[in-house]
Amino acid sequence: MPDTYTLDVFDPNIYAHGIPHDTYRRLRDEHPVHWQEEHEVDGWPAGPGFWAVTRHEDVVHVLRTPAEYSSWVGATQIRDPDPQDLPFIRQMMLNMDPPDHGRLRRIVSRVFTPRRVERFAADVAARARLLVDEIAGRGECDLPVDVTDEYPIQNLADLLGIPAADRGRILAWTNRVIGYQDPDHAEGAARVNPRSPAMLADMFEYAHSLADFKRRNPADDVMTALATAEVDGQELSDAELSMFFFLLVIAGNDTVRSALPGGILALLDHPGEHRRLLADPGLLDPAIEETLRWHPPVLSFRRTAVKDTVLAGRPIAAGDKVVVFHASANHDERHFPDPMRFDITRRPNDHVAFGDGPHVCLGAHFARLQLRTFYRELLWRLPDLELAGPPARLVSNFIAGVKHLPVRYTPAPRLGTP
Repeated sequence: MPDTYTLDVFDPNIYAHGIPHDTYRRLRDEHPVHWQEEHEVDGWPAGPGFWAVTRHEDVVHVLRTPAEYSSWVGATQIRDPDPQDLPFIRQMMLNMDPPDHGRLRRIVSRVFTPRRVERFAADVAARARLLVDEIAGRGECDLPVDVTDEYPIQNLADLLGIPAADRGRILAWTNRVIGYQDPDHAEGAARVNPRSPAMLADMFEYAHSLADFKRRNPADDVMTALATAEVDGQELSDAELSMFFFLLVIAGNDTVRSALPGGILALLDHPGEHRRLLADPGLLDPAIEETLRWHPPVLSFRRTAVKDTVLAGRPIAAGDKVVVFHASANHDERHFPDPMRFDITRRPNDHVAFGDGPHVCLGAHFARLQLRTFYRELLWRLPDLELAGPPARLVSNFIAGVKHLPVRYTPAPRLGTP
């Protein structure tokens, strides 16, 4: 089964230096479905290996065919979960296949509607203005640390109904789960098994306490809706509620947390396109799509083959891990004309930054609202924004995170609440 090709897209340290475009291109051209060893990295245990899928057409096929490539069999992270944890992990919607996935997804679809999200638009705009106000007069800042880490946390907490005093927990939980491969965020045993029930016990305890509070004190927020939701006439089980909370808190926060500084970095690395956008604010929506194509928040997702099959001419055996690489698909020359050109007017732009198929991101509308609002506030307030030093990226083969992004600009006056 394994071939002798040695290009590596597994080692999380690779991604601390940026998206490995040259490696992805060679794989797309020569080995679009490539057997990748899961070697030991910095004490992170070795695994059995997986098929790395790098072309857009093949990535979309895998994501759209759960009958062949399952989210449930081995869950959706590259690393195999501990066998004793797998039954619990499978109760997260992200780790389900149809029809169970659709049954739970309908619950979130009812409570996570565009109409509900749009009701938060004014508050999202106020937060963006106040956060930019805090750094506008300085002349320089570290954008993630000073602004963009906080912004999605405040928005998500408001949407979910998490009290302001508890919002700091979201960042701590996210760093533990998403940053477990990064030495700045790894926490002891959580580095080895960050998604086990034991490592998530404090998050789950909080979720159930909050749900109990919402049942006694209902409000117009997502957590109230989840706490009172029913599936086939029954309320969500404790495990289902825990996993819903985990998914919304981690994915709902880190998608925007990664996309925002990544998008700003893309614009600053392409000053011509940056100036083009400043001159024509009407290009903001296509510019956002191009930043998502260029710097997708999620680098990869895993599936497991449920039967012997063939992908791009490569035989895949039942039980093999199959990992799709979003960042590679988004730069596939077979699908995107001149993909290494950053073009804020690119149309069409059917990137897979938010996935595809039955698991396409439910929060994409909320994410785009936050991105649009923040860019409007930052880019035209600080039009001469530029890099003040090299970025520091997350050590991760899962999330394209930006830990530090030093920028400088001409100080601007405070505007206050809109």
